[in-house]
Amino acid sequence: MSKTRPAFKVVSLTDAAADKIKAIMANADRPFEGVRVGVKNGGCAGMSYTMEYAETVNAHDEVVEDKGVKVLIDPKAVLFLLGTQMDYKTDKLAAQFVFNNPNQTSACGCGESVAITPAAADALPA
Repeated sequence: MSKTRPAFKVVSLTDAAADKIKAIMANADRPFEGVRVGVKNGGCAGMSYTMEYAETVNAHDEVVEDKGVKVLIDPKAVLFLLGTQMDYKTDKLAAQFVFNNPNQTSACGCGESVAITPAAADALPA
């Protein structure tokens, strides 16, 4: 008899992030499956976070549903994002999504790029 374990969420959302994504999706010019979150090489610290509309779920995407929002993560980004919490912050001069990532080791001064050490493969729950 196999045991079913609760699904592990690679990424979680704060209420503020979920509310902002829902508002953005509601105002999109066409329906989307969710938002795609990932990382790419670039910037002075080595990597930057990516976020875009996702029209479809790709075969190997990690699908996270949190607070009524579907987040799709490319399998190549999973170990970089493991344990990350997405937030949405507003201050006097800016409003932006913020990634609170335990795998992030440093960030550049401008805040546009980060250094991320991938989580060990055995960090994923069994």
